[in-house]
Amino acid sequence: MTITPDHQAIWAAVRAQRDAVPALWADFDFDAPAMRFTTDPDAASTLPAAHAAKRARILANTDLVERLRAYAMMGDVTADAYAALMAHTKFRSLIDMLNLACDQGIDAVPDAPPELAAFIADMETTPDWLNMELVERGARLERNGTAHIAPFAVRGAFIATFMNEYAALPMALTGTLSDHAAARRVKETANFFAVTTLPGALDRFGPGFKAAAMVRLMHSMVRYNIARRPHLWDRARFGFPIPQVDQMPAGLINIFLLSYRLIAEGRSAFTPDERAVVEFARYRCRLLGLPEALLPTTPQGIVDIMNVRAATLRAGFDDRTCGSLVRATMAAELWEGDGLAMRLFRRVEMSFSRVFFLKNFMGDDRAATKAVGVTVSSGDLALAGLAGLWIAATMTAYRLAARIPGLSALADRRLISKITALLKQYGHAEFLVYEHRPASPQLSPA
Repeated sequence: MTITPDHQAIWAAVRAQRDAVPALWADFDFDAPAMRFTTDPDAASTLPAAHAAKRARILANTDLVERLRAYAMMGDVTADAYAALMAHTKFRSLIDMLNLACDQGIDAVPDAPPELAAFIADMETTPDWLNMELVERGARLERNGTAHIAPFAVRGAFIATFMNEYAALPMALTGTLSDHAAARRVKETANFFAVTTLPGALDRFGPGFKAAAMVRLMHSMVRYNIARRPHLWDRARFGFPIPQVDQMPAGLINIFLLSYRLIAEGRSAFTPDERAVVEFARYRCRLLGLPEALLPTTPQGIVDIMNVRAATLRAGFDDRTCGSLVRATMAAELWEGDGLAMRLFRRVEMSFSRVFFLKNFMGDDRAATKAVGVTVSSGDLALAGLAGLWIAATMTAYRLAARIPGLSALADRRLISKITALLKQYGHAEFLVYEHRPASPQLSPA
């Protein structure tokens, strides 16, 4: 494969992590291949079986393959450097300083460490392409789905990374195998994506900006704990923990599906509303630390980069890791309340999640789904179908209302109210589970 000047610059940045964060990566070999990344035509990848025949064509895009090979070894330099202060600073102090810097600016933090200043400066850097009016428009358009689809789909969507052992192991090592911990992880994830859709959330002093900073620190704390316990991490097998390429699915899934549908319709460009949604997703990813090289702007570019990621990630399902995470997440109690409406919602949400998992991750194979611990009944299928009809009807009504002068603002205020109520259900995201030592020593990939 030809290494272009652009690839050389990316690989130089990858290797520079050794010097930038020596406390974590001084002994890490960034040039040694890892089993997780594969272009072997005979190796199974995470590309859906229905698209397996397209894998050779997808891998023929050698520029993207090499780009993702490099970013499969890239972490988050500024956040990792700040997390490395854990060696001599209490985790709670790091959280408190980051909170204060997000709320009031770096100058408000007494004796702020230079690593925190660099972290905040990185987040404050405005990309040349950023148009905040477009981002706000995209956030407004996303509020409909956040209010109506997310409550039903969040559990099922959360387990996407659990279906691959190479991407799932960091989560398992943080003690997320209990129902309680799984519920907290789901709620924190839902909290982040919901809060970022609120008006002004991604502004410098908005709650979405702060939530993104906390998520970045959370991921870096996982890397810190893995770097300090190399016996729990098989480098040759699993590669780099939580690399940039593993941030892409959660951040880009909505615009990937949008782009995929658009191309299937024979279109090659986004409408103005679609462009707003895309720019909202891209800026949210930027705040999470993803480099611009992983944030394409065109429908084809978005589809291509997501397909290459799936086609180069080796397939692998380990029941001790993946199965345990799936079962814990499916069993978690996410919703509080004893009223009739809440009890009914909990029942429907669980059915919807099971069916969502069945159809999106298990190829609609109920036997295979049961084998990993998730049983889908005829009642689940019926309830999920009814929920789908209600969601579609409700979202259509709000989309129509958004086009009617006078009613548009009222509908948006109602969506904001619904999302605010959801945030109360999700609770405050503490991001503290990553202080935990591994919950189960048998998860060591020895």
